[in-house]
Amino acid sequence: MPCVATVKAARDAVVAALTVPGLATIVDLVAYPEGDLADPDGRSVVVAGAGGAARLRPDGSHEVIHGSDPVARTDPMAFLPYERELADPCPPNARNAYPDPARRLLSLFADPDRSPDVAVVHTPRHYFPDEGGHRGEHGSLDVVQSRAPLIVAGAAAARDGVVADHARIVDVAPTLLRACGIGEARQVDGAGAALDGRARSDLVVEPGAGRWVIGLLWDGAHCSDLLQLTAAGELPALARLLERGTALAGGAVAEFPSVTLCNHTSALTGVGPGRHGVLGNVFFDRATGEQVVPNDATTWHRSATWLRPGTATVFEMLTTARPGSFTACVNEAIERGAGYSTMQLVRAQAGAGGSGDLDSSLPDADASPFLTDRAHLADRYYRWGTRVDDAGVAQVLQVWRDPASAPSLLWWSNVVTDAGHHAGGPRSAIARGSLRDADRRLAALLDHLDRLGVTDDVTFLLTADHGFEAADEAVTGSWRTALHAALDPLGVPWRDEGPGFVYLGVGG
Repeated sequence: MPCVATVKAARDAVVAALTVPGLATIVDLVAYPEGDLADPDGRSVVVAGAGGAARLRPDGSHEVIHGSDPVARTDPMAFLPYERELADPCPPNARNAYPDPARRLLSLFADPDRSPDVAVVHTPRHYFPDEGGHRGEHGSLDVVQSRAPLIVAGAAAARDGVVADHARIVDVAPTLLRACGIGEARQVDGAGAALDGRARSDLVVEPGAGRWVIGLLWDGAHCSDLLQLTAAGELPALARLLERGTALAGGAVAEFPSVTLCNHTSALTGVGPGRHGVLGNVFFDRATGEQVVPNDATTWHRSATWLRPGTATVFEMLTTARPGSFTACVNEAIERGAGYSTMQLVRAQAGAGGSGDLDSSLPDADASPFLTDRAHLADRYYRWGTRVDDAGVAQVLQVWRDPASAPSLLWWSNVVTDAGHHAGGPRSAIARGSLRDADRRLAALLDHLDRLGVTDDVTFLLTADHGFEAADEAVTGSWRTALHAALDPLGVPWRDEGPGFVYLGVGG
């Protein structure tokens, strides 16, 4: 293992190599921590780009080190109303916005074993299919990729329509618990440390009203486009919810990185990645010397095993506060503590010698009653997501077959919306088709609740895990050559996971 001084020199070389003007079309900024990770008040994070660098402190203050501040604009309501985003899609750094950058980055760097030494943030336009990128992209620190929708409706909800406000993904768990009638929730780490998020009392105005709570996650759903389509009558089931609820125009700001497993975990634990330990879809664990890939069909059922000790899920917090409560979790990786979950079925199948993905038992996508355009099945991910989400409908209706045995809290994650937005980017035909498909599945649940006569006794919360922007297929390239040029002469081994998480002093 190289000494601390050597690793610091390597870090400085990485930062210098990646912030040159020649890489500014693909590297928006880089970030790295300073100070003692064990001292929350003594830490800071440096962000650097081609135009300058700044030091961000825990109190949110910015100190310009040289040039211009790469994250000077932090407005979480930037590019609203939606027409402003349409007029300036994928803006360059100088016009972009980066909500709450200090807190989000400091959380990323708070895990001594799993946090990278340097985080590299793609520009919104970067197109990198050779390294896992798509036409529609997310993962960055900027506001549009970080903006997930947030709607609360039904029995316990305020009925204010669309309001000019925003929340955070870490607010989801405490808000669900408030809807269930549970007061302040706490994690079990640090002798019951408070959550990073807060219960939104302005959205849930009658805690515990109604008997049941249903949380919905439409993976990757673009917040503003979702609200626009709802207003236009193209998502009638969602419009039905919004008639009895409130949507935040600014949505819920994702934790960084704005990727799936980091934010599913943040939503369902109420804490950021530095506490729950699931730093991304792929990361490295220095303590075990292993690459961790929780966002894969063969590993989702194991995702809860990567939660840090002391981290509780919303299901565990609910049953701790109200012993005997029955909870259910459909098509969601972070389901520990749920009385019923899809991943329990997957683990049982894997334990019986199967692959652990239940793929063979999923329904036929071509027979889906929820498809709005069968041409979209030509996309492999969309076809698979259709099968997963159709299976989800069947599970949801099964666990809700009888109000007497229905879960106090049901969480239902949908994946086809992520597939549609990756395939074409936001506002594309396939992305909007995925929202319409998800709305049809939601309608199946609402119709079922209507038949049972219980719809008015349910509180609903709908969110996502991140937003989306459209990559520019002319803006290609990789920073790996620059990393090799900076680090190989120093003889420092390194890994670039993601890409974007650079670990120094560990080999790949």
